[in-house]
Amino acid sequence: CVQVMWNTAVHAEFIHDHADYGFETPSVKFSWRTIKEKRDAYVRRLNDIYESNVKKAQIDIIRGYGKFTADPEPTIEVDGKKYTAPHILIATGGRPAVPSDSEIPGASLGMTSDGFFDLEELPRRSVIVGAGYIAVEIAGILSTLGSKSSLLIRQGRVM
Repeated sequence: CVQVMWNTAVHAEFIHDHADYGFETPSVKFSWRTIKEKRDAYVRRLNDIYESNVKKAQIDIIRGYGKFTADPEPTIEVDGKKYTAPHILIATGGRPAVPSDSEIPGASLGMTSDGFFDLEELPRRSVIVGAGYIAVEIAGILSTLGSKSSLLIRQGRVM
């Protein structure tokens, strides 16, 4: 959850500014492992709560590749099986497109924004490619927590 990491960075900024307000904080240490474990546990709890609420509401979750059919009633087909209901929600999810090394040399050395949550330690240096809000948030978080971070933005053009 990016919000947990953002809040972590906010705390780091407060600690950084404590001396300006007369507080002495001689030995404050940050543990990436601790926040990762607590964040991951928090996300698991949230997922369990959401799934429990869906079950309490008697909503069926059907996982797979789905598409609407031409049937007269609202119907979807998921992996060859049809489902009809008065209300159907298709949560598409998504996965980032990762270029090959032949398209962009060294691409395999990088990770997607999903990989940020798998980091086992704070990188000493980081380069974030892109200028969307997630890229900017991750660059700010990593930088505030102590990673020497750079944000790469492709040259824009007026559309």
